[in-house]
Amino acid sequence: QVQLVESGGGLVQAGGSLRLSCATSRTIFSMYRMGWYRQAPGKQRELVATITSSGRANYADSVKGRFAISRDNTKNTVFLQMNSLTPEDTAVYYCNAAAPVDYWGQGTQVTVSS
Repeated sequence: QVQLVESGGGLVQAGGSLRLSCATSRTIFSMYRMGWYRQAPGKQRELVATITSSGRANYADSVKGRFAISRDNTKNTVFLQMNSLTPEDTAVYYCNAAAPVDYWGQGTQVTVSS
């Protein structure tokens, strides 16, 4: 069974930073595009950032210039560095592997206080 194990969420003040991590198997990590999505209360899940196996990154307009997605191929881990956080970034953040069937992590809560 495919597992995506997330960590790094928490509570931070506006303007602060957090780094999320998502570890998975070598097979999944090397074959598929990895990404981060988020879902705020009462809203639909939305894309935050994705990164291909070759390292090409894509970002939602709302996080461009503040968030950075990266991958460590030696640890089969994808990271999301989040800077200049605002209360609007408060959500549950989910790691995703874009396999023929999407795989999702359990989610990690990010709360930004004003």
